[in-house]
Amino acid sequence: MSDAQPPRDTPALDVERVICRLSDIDDPGARSFTIGQGDWPLRGFVVRVGAEAHAYVNSCPHARHPLNLGPNRFLTPGGELILCSSHGALFDKRTGFCVAGPCGGQSLARVPITIEAGFVMLADDVDVQALADRY
Repeated sequence: MSDAQPPRDTPALDVERVICRLSDIDDPGARSFTIGQGDWPLRGFVVRVGAEAHAYVNSCPHARHPLNLGPNRFLTPGGELILCSSHGALFDKRTGFCVAGPCGGQSLARVPITIEAGFVMLADDVDVQALADRY
């Protein structure tokens, strides 16, 4: 009988915080995620910018509805900006700040994340239910 343990140099991952592998997202690209319980889980998306990733709640600050009309379709055709498919608002990928459209001066709600061992993960201090309830 053996007790299989991960190698000492491999950190253990909290699988409940894993959103996806960074390599699962095109560069540039975005991927939606749903985390939480009940009728109103947290619905968000991750945007990849090179080796970085930024996550936001999937809710337009102008009308409070999802930004995408199709699966994982959050960016402009060239991938430069985040696009609200309903009203055409444009957001900076790194900051979530609205640079054009009806929500000028507002920002998307950021979801704190980290990248650990190639995985995009919720930050340790994220209260998923509180974020879901707020948006």
